[in-house]
Amino acid sequence: MSIVNNVTRLLDLRKIPYSAYEFSPEKRGAQETARLLDTDPASIFKTIVVLRDKPKKPLLVLVSGDSVVDLKLLASALGEKKVYLPTEKEAEQITGLQAGGISPLALLNKGFQVILDSSAENFEQIHVSGGQRGLNIKLPVTDLIKLTNARVESAGRQGNAKE
Repeated sequence: MSIVNNVTRLLDLRKIPYSAYEFSPEKRGAQETARLLDTDPASIFKTIVVLRDKPKKPLLVLVSGDSVVDLKLLASALGEKKVYLPTEKEAEQITGLQAGGISPLALLNKGFQVILDSSAENFEQIHVSGGQRGLNIKLPVTDLIKLTNARVESAGRQGNAKE
């Protein structure tokens, strides 16, 4: 029996093709998720909450599993002086979702600007969180961009990707 939640219902309603993968609900990093799915970590995109100084409107930044958010690069792309990462607890309070389950698909129409790292354009489909721990969704990049109104920017850099 596959998980049905608001994200899968939305994708079904919009007739967006996707594959859902279920795991036990503990928090996993993108690297471990890639191992479990036997796929390239670069195709697993993690959602990182990023804050700006003004306005204090949070961003959802999706970067590949083998990368970290490059805050200077992101700030420059957005025309901001500075952007910063909240604590995990703050990210959970801001989104209402558990770390490891934060997903732009679960936060549509909640006022978050979505930034998708340009490395996603190297793939036809990528994996993102399904809005809860233990649920991974693989969907076409073009559909993710349309659905979330994502802005595609260089936002990540290779690094210690343990987030």
